[in-house]
Amino acid sequence: MEQIEAKSFLYHVVLFYEFTHSGFKSSVPTRMKFSPVLQLLPFLLVSATVAQNDSYTDGSGHPVASPYDYQRAGTRGPLLLQDFHLIDLLSHFDRERIPERVVHAKGSGAHGYFEVTRDISNITMAAPFSEGVGTQVPLTMRFSTVAGESGSPDTNRDPRGFAIKMRTSQGIWDWVFNNTPVFFLRDPTKFPLFIHSQKRDPQTNLRNATLQWDYWSQNQEAIYQIMILFSDRGTPQSWAQMDGWSGHTYKWVKADGTWSYVQLKITSQQGIANFNATEALATAAMNPDHNTQDLRQVTDRIEAGNFPTWTVAIQTMSPEQSLSFKYDVNDLTKIWPEDEYPLLEIGKIVLNKNPENWFSEIEQLAFSPSNMVPGAEPSNDPVLQARLFAYPDTARHRLGPNYMEIPVNCPIAVHNFQRAAWMRIDGGAGTLPPNAPNYPSSFNPPVSFVQRPYNLSAIADPIVGPATTQGSYQLSLLDFEQPNTLYNTEFSESERQSLVSNVITALNTVTSQDIQQRSLDMFACVDDKLGAAIGAGIGLTPQVRSDSLDQASSAFIYLLISVK
Repeated sequence: MEQIEAKSFLYHVVLFYEFTHSGFKSSVPTRMKFSPVLQLLPFLLVSATVAQNDSYTDGSGHPVASPYDYQRAGTRGPLLLQDFHLIDLLSHFDRERIPERVVHAKGSGAHGYFEVTRDISNITMAAPFSEGVGTQVPLTMRFSTVAGESGSPDTNRDPRGFAIKMRTSQGIWDWVFNNTPVFFLRDPTKFPLFIHSQKRDPQTNLRNATLQWDYWSQNQEAIYQIMILFSDRGTPQSWAQMDGWSGHTYKWVKADGTWSYVQLKITSQQGIANFNATEALATAAMNPDHNTQDLRQVTDRIEAGNFPTWTVAIQTMSPEQSLSFKYDVNDLTKIWPEDEYPLLEIGKIVLNKNPENWFSEIEQLAFSPSNMVPGAEPSNDPVLQARLFAYPDTARHRLGPNYMEIPVNCPIAVHNFQRAAWMRIDGGAGTLPPNAPNYPSSFNPPVSFVQRPYNLSAIADPIVGPATTQGSYQLSLLDFEQPNTLYNTEFSESERQSLVSNVITALNTVTSQDIQQRSLDMFACVDDKLGAAIGAGIGLTPQVRSDSLDQASSAFIYLLISVK
């Protein structure tokens, strides 16, 4: 308090001098010229502040009189290399930026907790569910766009990342989800190529709609996600007002070793709110950090005590049910219809604390779907299988091999034989003594070993046939059934109109008529009326048609495959 009062007194003394000695008027001139006294105000305030706080030091802890001091040869000579403070200041500044994420670069988040609200011991033995109803575990959530760079607007048309890091008694459990129930692809090799098409053209360094639609129209299993993206759901108004889905199928295992397929849905208790295209563009221009600011808000969200809350629910499917399921249970471009596989509420998420240091608590976050506790296992979804490797590999590149030692990523306890490497900061051996052996010693064992809770071979899907090379799934009528339902049943009339308008706007910026035609035919495969409406807006006529999907010939699907 004394420090604040001293600064305030000094500030008002200087302003009083300006008013009485510089002819400073209430009407501010276009080019304001401050007197030398007012120009010194920042330096005077720094001096007043430092006098009341810990002494300023360089990076090695040496006291330095002022952060603005530097050494030179005489009053007008060159700088001196011996000035360690200046060299330390500049060299650290040069290295302040770490590599940004290749995808999901723009985002932010907050801390909170997950609470178990239902006993599901009949579904999984995983902690925290195994610890009883009412168990709470701390978590951190990060929301993000996918394609944009770290400085891009929050409100760009894009799917949103919806990632959750839970710190359980059995280790880190990451739920690396999106705000959509499906994704653009089901073949892991397509992911880097898809992202290349959505990012900047290597020739011009500009985003290019022609490249985007060229990829989509050649890989039409993406149609469900494209329709979500170009509805108003592609521009969420608030991270607190959107839902999240696992997308992938997982296996949850009971204590007796039996298991079920599981998908998760996380439902906002704040309701859903989206911008239309005009509002999203205007908000991006006025405040590119709109969603970041909204989550922190003093008036509406965390700082005001209005903690964002979501309910967590699962859908389950037995291995036997999966055999008769109409779609591939591991297909990331398909949903499980809720009328066939109803949601079961199992928990809730509450965000109640903003980060105190954004870089250390949010930018250094590293998620991976491979972080699963006993009782949770991956399915054979090829995209999920690829992500099990890619996410930790990315973190090691971006943050270093010991990224799990960064406090925001660190498990509650780590007992293993991993040692050394760059930036080891935990004493050298996780939560073991620093001198613990780095191998399974027979005479000085640092750890004990527990029996596996279940036999992994018993929960593995049976292997059918020899090893194969699979380039891509082939399109079929099934790829357009769920998009048809989305358009005709789930979308409201206003959502259908927004979809048509947004697609027309986007396709009119595509410079290739062949790509426009292929894209138009993709929508016509979903619904004739949809294809006709978009065609009217871009001056083209759909080349494929079907009165309804259940009566359609597969000929038009063959046509689309043949042009790929």
